[in-house]
Amino acid sequence: MPPTHEARRLENQMNLKFRKKPVVIEAFQMTEERRASNADWPEWMHRAWQLDREAPGSLYPTEEGTGDGTLSIGTLEGQHLVSWGDWIIQGVKGELYPCKPDIFAATYEAA
Repeated sequence: MPPTHEARRLENQMNLKFRKKPVVIEAFQMTEERRASNADWPEWMHRAWQLDREAPGSLYPTEEGTGDGTLSIGTLEGQHLVSWGDWIIQGVKGELYPCKPDIFAATYEAA
């Protein structure tokens, strides 16, 4: 006899392990050289640069006194600092977020 809808729902609630769905994202690794010249920036980063400071999805210079030419990303959760070497990721819904190089290497591979 196949499991009932209620049995499947309870089974899903008890499952604590999940696998990330295979999705393709776009990412750009930020370096001091790439910050000095935006010639290599992808189009989506240029669009983010044009948004209002701290608006979700915006990319802007970190406030004076808190950075060394670094950038920040505006998100629904607030400002996120992009450190040198961090990857800026454009997610599946167009959202931007920074990712540390070691986490990026453990999570992503070239598509």
